[in-house]
Amino acid sequence: MKTNIKYLAVVAATLFASCTKQLDIVPEGSPSAQNFWKTKEDAIKAEAGMFEKYNEEDYYGRGMFWFINASDDMVTGRNKPEADNIKNFNRSYIGGGYTETQWSMRYAIIKRANDIITNVPGINMDETLKKQIIGDAYFNAGLVYFQLAANYGNDKAGVPIVTPDADPAVAVPRAKNVNENYDYIIGLLLKAADNLPYFKDMKATDYGKAHKTAAWAYLSKVYLYKKDYANAAKYADMVITSGQHDLIMTGFADVFKASNNWSKEYIWSVVCTPSGGGTGWGSKLPGVMLTNKAWGIYNGWGYYLPTKELYDSYEAGDQRREATILKPGDKFMFFGSERSFTKDAGATSNYQFKKYMEPFSYANPIPTHVNPNGDNGTTDLNVPLMRYAEVLLIKAEAAINLSGAGAGDTELNKIRVRAGLATKSGMTIDDLKRERRNELAGEWADRHRDLVRWGDAQATYAKPLHDFDGTVIWPARSFNPQVHDVWAVPQREIDNSAGTIKQNAGW
Repeated sequence: MKTNIKYLAVVAATLFASCTKQLDIVPEGSPSAQNFWKTKEDAIKAEAGMFEKYNEEDYYGRGMFWFINASDDMVTGRNKPEADNIKNFNRSYIGGGYTETQWSMRYAIIKRANDIITNVPGINMDETLKKQIIGDAYFNAGLVYFQLAANYGNDKAGVPIVTPDADPAVAVPRAKNVNENYDYIIGLLLKAADNLPYFKDMKATDYGKAHKTAAWAYLSKVYLYKKDYANAAKYADMVITSGQHDLIMTGFADVFKASNNWSKEYIWSVVCTPSGGGTGWGSKLPGVMLTNKAWGIYNGWGYYLPTKELYDSYEAGDQRREATILKPGDKFMFFGSERSFTKDAGATSNYQFKKYMEPFSYANPIPTHVNPNGDNGTTDLNVPLMRYAEVLLIKAEAAINLSGAGAGDTELNKIRVRAGLATKSGMTIDDLKRERRNELAGEWADRHRDLVRWGDAQATYAKPLHDFDGTVIWPARSFNPQVHDVWAVPQREIDNSAGTIKQNAGW
């Protein structure tokens, strides 16, 4: 499947080589209707084209993670003024290069999904395959709309909704508010779920494409963000009772082994490979989080380093802590030899995230497990975007909000037992917050966005962040919940729309 999607994305990128670029919300890559959308092969190529942008460095490479880096779990590991401005909620980050393309790349994917939704129904082809491709388009559109809405939308303004029948030459204004976006996303994901197969019914060559429980899982998360806890619980339960998923119970660290890429814990991941024709395929986050220069053995980048606040948040005996974080003196395997962890001399923090290290543990891991090009840093580990554990956490959070302390005990205790902890009863929303933090630290689940939606960001960021020895490595920050609850719309999108798209208030 990795080879399949990689090849087809290259073909699709070639086919999708021209477009009216009047607005950046009109993505590059719209195929000509005159010579495309005729055959099954056209539909397959179009489907693969939706995945092409995910490989960009400014998407799942690392760009999206600069927003997550704003949280209290991590600090920017090396001197990077643009990254510092993001973390400090400084307006001058706009146009700094790391996040400027986040908006347009997502709308490029939406455009490609819309083209499939419009054109594939008319192709004479196998109906089962047709239905799956259309479902994949609805899913990917819903997913990237959710990423846009969560980062840029609030009760004052949502993000533009570009429907399949929208005129690509006309700028689309922002939705009235983020709930308008969430309602639209819910409609997309419901259509996706109706069309998609279960993961168990997919061929191995199709792994990495959307499936039914992935749509339900993201429905539960959208409803959670919408604070519609009844529906968040409903769709989480649909995943839980489907019989398709379970926790990996051999140990928390095993979740992050490439051999478990398609385990029952899998819901949705960035499909990764250590070699993708020179530039790699998937997320280079494992290389980005690896200590700078990796002790002279590999080109680690040394960004997104954990804080003492994160390390100290774990209960004694929680196996997730050592599986998630390396601290000075910790033993680990790297390129086939045991090492004792030491930081790069210039690193901001004495810690490093460990979750994505397994591919680097083997003797001679290049090119079987690790990309030969250290500037790309991809591995054979699929970087998870949604795990079954998060579905359990969504159910628990929704249940506690609906019914009070103890209502999420069943789901939270499943996670605690896997972590080597004793079961508890009467767990509160504070227990949920800690379990979510400890389970998902350093992942795309987005600790920063959690703090914002919980109303905890202002108080949390008013405290400095510390290193292993207790020294301050990031000063207290000023977070205004009336402004910084969303990120700034890239200025080039406002300019390219001739002012139709408005900036978020306060930015």
